[in-house]
Amino acid sequence: MVILESKVIVVTGAGGGIGRAMALEMARAGAAVVINDVGVSLGGEGGSSSPAEETLKLIEAEGGRAVINTDSVAEWSGAQHIIACALDSFGRIDGVVNNAGIIRDVIFHKMSPQDWLSVIQVHLNGSFFVSRAAAEHFRQQESGAFVHMVSASGLIGNVGQANYSAAKLGIVALSKSIALDMQRFNVRSNCIAPFAWSRMTSAIAQTSPQETARVGRLKQMTPEKNTPLAAYLLSDRAKDVNGQVFTVRRNEVMLMSQSRPLRSVQQSEGWSPLSIAEHAMPALADGFTPLQVSADVFCWDPV
Repeated sequence: MVILESKVIVVTGAGGGIGRAMALEMARAGAAVVINDVGVSLGGEGGSSSPAEETLKLIEAEGGRAVINTDSVAEWSGAQHIIACALDSFGRIDGVVNNAGIIRDVIFHKMSPQDWLSVIQVHLNGSFFVSRAAAEHFRQQESGAFVHMVSASGLIGNVGQANYSAAKLGIVALSKSIALDMQRFNVRSNCIAPFAWSRMTSAIAQTSPQETARVGRLKQMTPEKNTPLAAYLLSDRAKDVNGQVFTVRRNEVMLMSQSRPLRSVQQSEGWSPLSIAEHAMPALADGFTPLQVSADVFCWDPV
């Protein structure tokens, strides 16, 4: 089904992995695609248009329409140029997939300020910049949709990814704010936390049998498994889906919970540090969230 016919979609970080799979899916679904990619390494070094050119060739070989943009999402001017590329090339902008990212995994107490800032700049600031650049056009035409690629590292947690986890959970909050602020203009914003073997996940350490088993499961989850949900969320068929967080794990689509109160305690006379220690915490402790990583939570084999 050509679910995105006549729409124009920007996919950032579309030179490979999930981004390339997203761009191909959007084109197959009938959209004209802006392939944004700066061609850097996983850690953000270097730069080349060749990954985007390969994505373009794949789309054109199937009869799709696409153009390349090599501006950086990490700069406000770059984000504006990305959206302008859609307008100049195809006359409109209907959807954005915020996928571009880098990783610099380091255990927290060894993480440098630059490790932190570089990841935050691309993931979180980049998602804001591109979304904000598109927002004015969405508001004026009273339609539009965002799909933000987030991660179980942010939703649940992982070792050695304080920068990446913080950025991805920040994008979840950004998406909810966009959904709340722009619903009056028929603009939707949702998140997908993908499970897929790609450049991002290829850096996962395999220093234990558990980690090796996890990587084995991830290798079964191709980037393409995540793309149908994104195409649906960008289509008019998803007009009532807004402010949600989904996870795709091979052939399984999950709706993720969002923070809500679990339980509470109250004392009419108020609390002191001692009464909190003796009464409040024991009453709340059964509701504590376990200190787990994403592999602990998603421990079953996908089918």
